Amino acid sequence: MTAVQPVLKGRGITKLFGRVVGLNGADIDLYPGEVLAVIGDNGAGKSTLIKCFSGAHAPDSGTMEVAGEAVEFRSTHDARLAGIETVFQTLAVSPALDIAANLYLGREIRKKGFLGTTFRMLDRKRMRAEAAQHLQDLGIGTVQNISQAVETLSGGQRQAVAVARAAAFGSKVIILDEPTAALGVRESARVLQLIHDLRERGMPVVLISHNMPQVFEVADRIHVQRLGKRAAVVTPSTHDMRDAVAIMTGALTVDEADQALGPVRIPATT
Repeated sequence: MTAVQPVLKGRGITKLFGRVVGLNGADIDLYPGEVLAVIGDNGAGKSTLIKCFSGAHAPDSGTMEVAGEAVEFRSTHDARLAGIETVFQTLAVSPALDIAANLYLGREIRKKGFLGTTFRMLDRKRMRAEAAQHLQDLGIGTVQNISQAVETLSGGQRQAVAVARAAAFGSKVIILDEPTAALGVRESARVLQLIHDLRERGMPVVLISHNMPQVFEVADRIHVQRLGKRAAVVTPSTHDMRDAVAIMTGALTVDEADQALGPVRIPATT
């Protein structure tokens, strides 16, 4: 019997913004093939924690590991090289560009031979074909024209493009920051289905969300962040939404919740 190794691990992560404590010795574990939801009140440090792993912030102290290897990210590019793709709440898409150009933004494919090396011409045909395949692999059928400008898409379709970009290039972890915050019911359901699809493909996902019903619908485990650190890790099968909110606000400790509902389950060993 060997313990399952986390694909993403953080220990004692601290981040200060002047005199404001963003993280105060935070820990996190993400295991292969799971959806880990990160919840917490405003100012709890959940976004700061995730930004450390996405390369947007550099922690002041603590350790981070990806697939068992110690990492230090100084930019989002460093995180991407390590196989971590993040879909921020702002999406970071270019509205004037088409879908294919957005998927390959910063990773453009150039034509072979001197046209690509000397004239640096882009292979738009190949990018559009591969972009269409990425969308098809994720089951995204609402986008009919891969050459369509992103600014003409609905909010849900834009989110799908951002998720498809993350899935196309994220080799180890995908982080989703409030992916349904600005979406309606139907479009939110589609994004949740995308998260299910990513898990089915074996891709571990970190989901930051304030929407408790959605968290309990898709998450395997729920990381509760409070006062800059991890307060508890619970599961939808052992704790309910009221317990999660109570732990999040400090009205209930995880020990008290466990006494009422049983032990917190951790990923099984193999």
